[in-house]
Amino acid sequence: MASRFYVLVFVALTGILGMVSPPDLALLTVQAQTRKTEANRLLNQGIQQFQFSQFEAAFQSWQQALTIYREIKDRQGEAAALGNLGNTYDSLGNYGKAIEYQLQSLEIEREIKNRLGEGQSLGNLGISYYRLGKYDKVIEFQLQSLTIKREIKDQRGEGNALSNLGIAYYAIGRYDKAIEFYLQSLSIFRELKDRFGEGNALSNLGTAYDALGDYGKAINYQLQSLEIAREVKDRRGEGQALSNLAYYAIGKYDKAIAHNLQSSAIAKETRDRLIRKNSLNNFGVAYERLNPEQEAIIYLQEALIIAKEVSDRSSEGLALANLGNMLSKAKQSELAILFYKQSINVREEIRKDIKKLDRDIQKSYLTTVEKTYRDLADLLLQQNRIIEALQVLDLLKVQELEDYLKNIKGNDRSAQGVRLLAPEQALSDKLLAVSPDNIQDINNQLANQIQQLSKTEINKVPYYLNQIPQGTVLLYPFILGDRLEIILFAPNNPPIRRTTTISKDQLETLISDYRVGLLDSSSEDFKEPAIQLYNLLIKPIEAELVQFNTKTILYAPDGQLRYIPIAALYDGKQLLVEKYQISNLIAYTLSDFTPQPQNAPNILAGAFGGKAGDRKFGQTALPATVREVQEIANSFQNSVTLIEEQFSRKAIESKFKNHNILHLATHAEFNVGSPDQSFIIFGNGDKIRLNEITDWQIPNIDLIILSACQTGVGKLGSGVEILGFGYQVQKAGAKQAIASLWSVKDDETGVLMSAFYAELRKGDVTVTEALRRAQMSLIKSKDYNHPFYWSAFFAIGNGL
Repeated sequence: MASRFYVLVFVALTGILGMVSPPDLALLTVQAQTRKTEANRLLNQGIQQFQFSQFEAAFQSWQQALTIYREIKDRQGEAAALGNLGNTYDSLGNYGKAIEYQLQSLEIEREIKNRLGEGQSLGNLGISYYRLGKYDKVIEFQLQSLTIKREIKDQRGEGNALSNLGIAYYAIGRYDKAIEFYLQSLSIFRELKDRFGEGNALSNLGTAYDALGDYGKAINYQLQSLEIAREVKDRRGEGQALSNLAYYAIGKYDKAIAHNLQSSAIAKETRDRLIRKNSLNNFGVAYERLNPEQEAIIYLQEALIIAKEVSDRSSEGLALANLGNMLSKAKQSELAILFYKQSINVREEIRKDIKKLDRDIQKSYLTTVEKTYRDLADLLLQQNRIIEALQVLDLLKVQELEDYLKNIKGNDRSAQGVRLLAPEQALSDKLLAVSPDNIQDINNQLANQIQQLSKTEINKVPYYLNQIPQGTVLLYPFILGDRLEIILFAPNNPPIRRTTTISKDQLETLISDYRVGLLDSSSEDFKEPAIQLYNLLIKPIEAELVQFNTKTILYAPDGQLRYIPIAALYDGKQLLVEKYQISNLIAYTLSDFTPQPQNAPNILAGAFGGKAGDRKFGQTALPATVREVQEIANSFQNSVTLIEEQFSRKAIESKFKNHNILHLATHAEFNVGSPDQSFIIFGNGDKIRLNEITDWQIPNIDLIILSACQTGVGKLGSGVEILGFGYQVQKAGAKQAIASLWSVKDDETGVLMSAFYAELRKGDVTVTEALRRAQMSLIKSKDYNHPFYWSAFFAIGNGL
């Protein structure tokens, strides 16, 4: 399904220089006074021109004013002219130049201690950074602007800053936070009887409620905004409200098209390319619902052209994705693949500039992103373009992490995006020439050119994938609506793809049955679903695993497969762990496969403790954890243990640099939802939430062990919280982690951990192999051979 664009109204804080002269005006010569008066006139003339969208005329007025202010050395006037020129560049789509001018203005405002002007420059910088998709910068500058506006009691400026903050939070999917800021700004504008500001706030509220699926409220707010825009003769506001009316969402496509026709006409009249682009994209979406693909493609193409013209990368990525979706529906698969690839590559480029945002930001700035990756991977697999599909699936995992954690900047590998084949590269600069009339011919030409490529060229392996050690394979399952795809890759071998017919719903039912069986240590009910899952995931590639002399499987599960251990899959005679070492992989794009030295264990261990049967800080006491860490201390020299109250977050953090294994025998939960709903608790009640783990700087830590954690509490989600834990640990500097998928009693956990450390003491053994050997020892035991006791524990990270 294609997605709509919305017009969100940023309020540019234009630096209007008051006509009141500064105190030293009397010291100026008569000629200088005359020149200053002329500059002030030009400045305010430019403001009027800007308000009527006469951007080129405004630019000329402000450029002349700037020249005069510099001649007479009027720093305040110079700052105002620079700021307004920055606003003009922003309106013309030259955001780099806009930022350059706003920074010059900000520097002068701070130099002359003009707090009003400083607040305006900060707000305008936030606007230009928004256009570039740098939302962390938007929030940073708008918050600074808001602080100043409140300090100097500039109510209108406060309302503008609140509105702009709402737009920034909307852009990254935090609609509740956006609504909070919009409502505050609406209240201020109504108090001031500022009808322009009120109309903008109402329109922005409408877009936020639209995003939440509350279309009744969304339409109501947009209609109020439209009424005000017409009352005050705000043509741009009128066009924006018409474009944003969500009639398409309630199936009234004819009404949606009619309103967007009006909006598009206003956009042409006011030369507002942003509204024009949004209207065109919305035409495409509405026509897509009505299924005349020619009209949809025409409008989406024009939306793409404008997005490129104004350098709006986020909108460009969305338009490309929507075109890919339309072409896929039209069965023009090769062209659809190219448009999808271009969309993903735009988004991966944007990720290079994404920095850590406010920690309560949880949702994606574009809800369509994940679908684009999945649709592209699906099309590529249908054409047996396996390595390309594998690259897309890997980038999808990075995208899932970005949606969840909001701190995934990517790296040089991910920034390269998806490789374009030579015929695709040749066509990539001509995508704007594709039209409904020539689509089929171009698609056929592209398909013929790709078919002439050798298989090795189509499935060209990135150099770093061939760095995976011999005997190690990548296993990537991919869940689709009607089937399960399995991709297997071994270094210096062609990739393998196997397809099994099973619906997503059927697979998720099987996953649930398997997990329920594993959690019941008194029954053998796990075996039947364990065999079925083995037949789905492993049997199709069983011969290749043998052929590749596989010793280690780097497993990158998709969706709800993240909630189950493949170690306990069963072929009817053997468990998978009896054949292979298994380590969960975050994403190969984020992994380092170079061999790591095996360091002698130097352990820092903490125990939650408590008395049996008691509850402590809302959690079940874990008395056996004390024995667990004491046994570690007795087995390894130089180990440090922290028990109960001594086991605090501060105490642990103060000792990181002296140890290479961090053993946390305590409760941890990785829950569906936002990262702040997942946490590790310490013996004194302190907590560290999942999104805070990267605050730890632990480059010396080879391994973090959580020996009493659980995942999937309540309804199962996509399992991204498990992926997120592994990523956070890796980003903090640790190389690998061991966690558990459900909570095992602390006595039984102690048995597994004792066996694990016994293997580590032997030396020259990897973490993954030590865990496998420990699990094997429990399988062979009398009391703990049920998978409930040993299969919950899994390794995740870079370790091999």
